[in-house]
Amino acid sequence: MNYETLLQNLIELDEKYIVLTAENRAAIRNLPAKIGNRFIDVGIAEQTMIGAAAGLALRGRTPIAHALAAFLTLRAFEFIRTDVGISGLPVKLVGGVAGFLSEANGPTHQAIEDISIMRGIPPMGIFCPADEEDMLIGLEKILESPQPFYIRYNNLPSAVTHSGHFAIGEAEMVVEGSDVCILVYGTLLREAVKAASVLASKGISTRILNLRTLKPIDSEAILGSINWCQLTVTLEDHFLTGGLFSIVAELLLRRKIKADIFPIALENRWFKPALLNDVLEFEGFTGAAIAEKIVNELYR
Repeated sequence: MNYETLLQNLIELDEKYIVLTAENRAAIRNLPAKIGNRFIDVGIAEQTMIGAAAGLALRGRTPIAHALAAFLTLRAFEFIRTDVGISGLPVKLVGGVAGFLSEANGPTHQAIEDISIMRGIPPMGIFCPADEEDMLIGLEKILESPQPFYIRYNNLPSAVTHSGHFAIGEAEMVVEGSDVCILVYGTLLREAVKAASVLASKGISTRILNLRTLKPIDSEAILGSINWCQLTVTLEDHFLTGGLFSIVAELLLRRKIKADIFPIALENRWFKPALLNDVLEFEGFTGAAIAEKIVNELYR
């Protein structure tokens, strides 16, 4: 089963679901012929799409709105904040090619501040699956939630064998370890797993937490891992400001906890456009590069 098939099944079971797009059909190209008037394409008009989604939500529907993540979160931000956020409407926002998945695209199409933007809207939840399997495991509960949600769409092959259990606000323990803890979400989980393998060859035990939802976030799992491990790493394809590193820093400050946190993120720069593997190599986000950075931080 893929994203489109699961979406079709849910739509056929429950008439509240309506699919919208701002001329971004990559993930849903076969749906129009199958769901008829429950599919709406507004054209290249993200703001209009959000206004329409809010109107549908006010009439008891659950709109699932698709657009490129950069344009969805930036161009339509005021409409998301005002029409969806203030009223707390159950609109689901599906952002395509977020983070490093925006391969071969320049800064105008790179959504690497999307987490920061969306988490600033009080009722907005954020779901960042690591791969397609992870996305499908959590999708139904995300769509059933009464709150608005931003979803970083991810159809990559499975990075790991995921637990079939999913709960909003609950992290997935991918690897147990005691020396280093890597907190990660989305696409970079697979590189975190590779890094853990390299670290293991050097005698370093690594724990990996897949933070499926960044809002609400699993604060207790994060704090437990920080207390258990010598070094905690935040790993993300996002600007350093406003993403996971900021979330963890806020959590620690609120709890008055001091900890050794090492961030790996994009600091004050967009990434060089290229295919995904080349981006990871050039920007230093491969498993090997991540492991090297962690070793240097551990022994500096």
